[in-house]
Amino acid sequence: MDDSTSEQPEPTDLRAAAADFTWLLQRFATDTAGVVDAIAVSSDGLLIAVSRLRDQADSERLAAIVAGLTSLAAGASGNYGLGALDKVIVDLEHGHVLVSAIGAGAVLGVVTSGDAKLGNIAYEMTLFANRAGAALTPQLVLELKNSVGAASAR
Repeated sequence: MDDSTSEQPEPTDLRAAAADFTWLLQRFATDTAGVVDAIAVSSDGLLIAVSRLRDQADSERLAAIVAGLTSLAAGASGNYGLGALDKVIVDLEHGHVLVSAIGAGAVLGVVTSGDAKLGNIAYEMTLFANRAGAALTPQLVLELKNSVGAASAR
C-alpha cells in the first residue's frame, strides 16, 4: 500500500488553514492605516481571499486588475532581467494600488487611500507575506479558491 496519502492534509485542516489565511488578510486590511481593500490572487489570476465581503463581481474585477499588474511586472522583469516580483505601485490621483508577492502561488493586492503612508503599508505587506506566504501550499490555494466563492455567495 502506498503511504503517500498520509502526507496529504485532511479536508478539515485545509478548511481551518483557509479560514486562518482569510482572517490574516482581514486583520491586515483593518489594522493597517490607509488600506481601503485587500485581496489575495492565485498565480493563475483567480481570487483566493478577500478582506471584506462584497459583490462577487467587484472582487473578481479587482482580482483581474491585480493579475494584470502582476503579468505586466513579469513581462518587464523578463525583458530586462530584473528578477522576481517584489512590489508594483500604481500611484493614482485619489489613492494607490499595490501588488506584492506572498508566496510561490499568490500575490496580495491592496487599494489605499490618497493619504496612505506607502512605506508603512509596504512594510505591513511584507509582514503579511512572511506570515501567510509560507503556508500557501497548492492544496491550500485550491481550498481558498473554493471557499472564497462560497463565502461571497452568502
